[in-house]
Amino acid sequence: MINVLTVMPLTEEYQEILQAVSPELKFYHAGTGQVPDGILKEADIIVGNLPPARVKEADHLRLLQLNSAGTDGYLEPGVLPAGTKLCNATGAYGLAISEHMLGMLLMLMKKLDRYQEDQKRHQWTDEGNVTSIYGSRTLVVGMGDIGTEFGRKMHALGSTVAGVRRHRTAAPEFAEAVYTMEELDEQLARADIVACSLPGTKETYHLFDKERLGKMKPGAILINVGRGSLIASDALIDALESGRLAGACIDVTEQEPLPEDSPLWDAPNLLITPHVSGQYHLEETRRRIVHIAAENIRALLEDGALRNEVDFETGYRKFTGQTE
Repeated sequence: MINVLTVMPLTEEYQEILQAVSPELKFYHAGTGQVPDGILKEADIIVGNLPPARVKEADHLRLLQLNSAGTDGYLEPGVLPAGTKLCNATGAYGLAISEHMLGMLLMLMKKLDRYQEDQKRHQWTDEGNVTSIYGSRTLVVGMGDIGTEFGRKMHALGSTVAGVRRHRTAAPEFAEAVYTMEELDEQLARADIVACSLPGTKETYHLFDKERLGKMKPGAILINVGRGSLIASDALIDALESGRLAGACIDVTEQEPLPEDSPLWDAPNLLITPHVSGQYHLEETRRRIVHIAAENIRALLEDGALRNEVDFETGYRKFTGQTE
């Protein structure tokens, strides 16, 4: 038997989908509860984000299928036993997070946040001119699943879309072009909306510092749904307070939870949500994760190609020539 430990909340329907992969699989569904030491030590496969410190105890682990797109903490030396495969959940979050990004963007562009505050104060106030997605230029930084879904939506609403990736690839049908990271600064100067969905790596840490924010087009809007470490908080506040940026929408921050006394809370034209664009707030996200896990468990048993296998050197999915 092959022991499979799941550490994400699964309905009976989802458990059956995983069990249907093979009768050789023996499951222990921990959900969000505690995992007994004996179960963990015998686990051949783990589905879900068990804390890295506990993953170290899984001596027989062959596959760790994360329920997140990010791999923070799991690539550190000594966390995974030698030979263990690591896969993320890229492909599960594009729908939910791209819709969240679009909602935040429209709220900011149409000043809906201001009208909400006026409503609370019982004030009938005209908040003035607004801007439009139509006719804008959108730069998607990190054109994987999430970035691609967002770019497609922006194109449908009349924005000219370009992407930035680590590797040069053919542009999807909705995009003008796909550029490499070496061309980022040049493209920032042209974009009205910059949407970031990059993972947290050494290369992306403070990628948007004071200097790079200064290279953005005056009056642009910045969106970040990847990792909070991408943007230097002080630099973002300065760019908003100076008016260099028209606004920003962030679902992630450098420190989470964001402290009550953080100056980010009071930065002008900044919309903050507490890292909720993904997770399981949209049930379709969980369904997609389960199907990715089932696909990879089957691939492991049949010595097939794994979906979303992570490159331990880069922290990204292994490059196939088509995806990041």
